[in-house]
Amino acid sequence: MILQTPRLRLREAEASDAPFVLELLNSPGFIRGIGDRGVRTEAEAAAYVENRIRQSYAEHGYGMWVVEPLEEPVAIGLAGLVRRDVLNHVDLGYAFLDRVWGQGYAEEAGRAVRDYAGRVLGLETLAAIVNPDNLASRRVLEKIGFRFIDERWLPGWPQPSAYYETSHHVGADHHANR
Repeated sequence: MILQTPRLRLREAEASDAPFVLELLNSPGFIRGIGDRGVRTEAEAAAYVENRIRQSYAEHGYGMWVVEPLEEPVAIGLAGLVRRDVLNHVDLGYAFLDRVWGQGYAEEAGRAVRDYAGRVLGLETLAAIVNPDNLASRRVLEKIGFRFIDERWLPGWPQPSAYYETSHHVGADHHANR
């Protein structure tokens, strides 16, 4: 386990998560909000887990983690950190199955990942990119302390992305408690 919140557990993705990843990547909300990854079979989903998600753990020590409710350990989403060559800062990301939207999971997981990035990894600034039309996701980012910077055209994306950042001063919590 990487993180735990009052309602959620975030853990590394495993090959056995392929059925969940296949469902998530092909959910209408994922395709509309993030994009079609072209993953159509469990074998392709297993390769996605290994070559995209787990590869990030090996290269960077972080990545997208599987999100499960504590009361029922079944995967409902992904949340974590992504290193993109086209951004100056590590990117906070999340995606949840459509059926669990509106329950506050993205905010709870996003806040925990943001805090982990500062407290454990020492990252002072995080980025986030989102489809400009995805108002719910934009609200989540704003609730957890991200501020809108501008819209940017990123290579390989068919439209501009809304670009957000948040900064924390490493050790700020420690100093505040003195």
